[in-house]
Amino acid sequence: MRELPTGTVTFLFTDIEGSTKLLNELGDAYGDILGDHRRKLRDAFDANNGVEVDTQGDAFFVAFSRTSDAAKAALAGQQALATSPLRVRMGLHTGEPLIRDGGYVGMDVHRAARVMAAGHGGQIVVSERSGSLLDELALEDLGLHRLKDLNEPQRLYQLGPGTFPALRTLDATNLPVTATPILGRDRELGDVVSLLADGTRLVTITGPGGTGKTRLALETAAEFVGRTADGVFWVPLAAVSDAELVLPEIAHALGARDDLAGFLRDRDVLLLLDNLEHLLAAAATLSGLLAGSERLKLLVTSRSPLRVSGEYEYSLEPLAPGDSATLFCERARSIGRDFAPDETVDDICRRLDGLPLAIELAAARTKLLGLDTLRDRLEHTLPLLTGGGRDAPERQRTLRATIEWSYQLLDDDASELFARLAVFAGSFSLAAAEEICTASLDALSTLVDVSLLKAIGEDRFLLLETIHEYARELLDTRVDADEVHRRHAAYFAALAEDAYAGRMDAEAESAVRLELDHDDLRAALDWFAATDPEDELRLVGALGWFWLSHSHLEEGTRRLAHALGVSHPTSYASARR
Repeated sequence: MRELPTGTVTFLFTDIEGSTKLLNELGDAYGDILGDHRRKLRDAFDANNGVEVDTQGDAFFVAFSRTSDAAKAALAGQQALATSPLRVRMGLHTGEPLIRDGGYVGMDVHRAARVMAAGHGGQIVVSERSGSLLDELALEDLGLHRLKDLNEPQRLYQLGPGTFPALRTLDATNLPVTATPILGRDRELGDVVSLLADGTRLVTITGPGGTGKTRLALETAAEFVGRTADGVFWVPLAAVSDAELVLPEIAHALGARDDLAGFLRDRDVLLLLDNLEHLLAAAATLSGLLAGSERLKLLVTSRSPLRVSGEYEYSLEPLAPGDSATLFCERARSIGRDFAPDETVDDICRRLDGLPLAIELAAARTKLLGLDTLRDRLEHTLPLLTGGGRDAPERQRTLRATIEWSYQLLDDDASELFARLAVFAGSFSLAAAEEICTASLDALSTLVDVSLLKAIGEDRFLLLETIHEYARELLDTRVDADEVHRRHAAYFAALAEDAYAGRMDAEAESAVRLELDHDDLRAALDWFAATDPEDELRLVGALGWFWLSHSHLEEGTRRLAHALGVSHPTSYASARR
């Protein structure tokens, strides 16, 4: 591979318009046609001194030292593909990117990709910077356009012949322009775009506060600008307090003065209804709106699903570890701190459960704190993670406010259960929640629905650590807190005794269950150590075989030494040891 150009570089991005549809239409022949497309484009790039940076599927990313060479390569490539059934869109942009780890980084890369994404098959779109360097070539001025992830409108040009529809930019919509590119959500973005493109008419993105539901939804909606004949419209609902006002808010966004259902009946429209969780009483009305308009699609963000027919709930998970670290470093870089992902960054992101909002708030603290100090202070995350952007909604300026937004949606039964569930140190079973916290299935379901509780595995649940901290604060203020802790310790002591009694008959099965609940067994030991040394020693004795067989011998030895040191030397529990 030739060395990547440095200094002022012109990027050429390409991809095939409607490749999925073509694959379905052409079947096995698509592979040969795709291979021919790649050969012709590579010939055009090589003939004009292009350096291939990356190739993914049907897309090329090529760099040129001279803008004129990039333009000639694009024109030659389109001419070579003139008779192909594949329609390739191309975009050119010139900038001064940085090179890190053998590849380009910086906003110029994103800008070039967005310029290409604005075009149509067979079209070459050129940024203003590249256009200013192509005086010898005829360019058609396409005007100012807003592009995803870019703050200011960009003047774009067309290179080469052809008449095409309006560019796929953000000008046929009221979608807000996001200040930074979305990071770590490529798979999720592809999933939601595919759902809507393949005929699903109601997609609800759910997840805990701070997972980036709105960010993903805005990015998804932007993909449909230019593809949706009558527009893509954003309807922010966080500040709306009455479900009866949802339809008027939609009508206002659309400019529909009177009959909203009639206005939408024959229109091809995508509506992004953002933050609907506190207005779920409007769900049936929205379902009726869909029934009256065959071409209407709804993309909803909510901490709870709507639970109406035809809904596809897309549960947004926290970021993967690698993506979490990348987001942290990018946001820290934006305030002047140049970090690379390392073990400390990974530990910080792990303590923040991979929640994008928490990661961004923590990255902002690196303006004052070093990484090691930040990690140490994250033992208590809620007081530290404040000071979000002034342009963010109030509920997203601190992590605590984000969690409180969900908590305030709960009825009394669910809010009381949420606080009691903080007694668990790790994941817990349905049976444990029912016995210790008097949990009902309805209340548990409510907590799962508003994304304060995560269902994992079979009949097990988990509070994310940042949410767990908030719940612990609530539990500490309750008059029944000690009783909940007492029942928790008694439950897990009984579990350990049952496993001890049956260790000869079902050792493997008992050990697996104890491993699942090991964090809560430790919490029970801590409670007994503070309240009843004899019960502490009994539990230590019941767990001895488990610690020995599952390589927790050092922990077991330490626990036993402490329990023996504070218990009565002539007790039954001491004798059993």
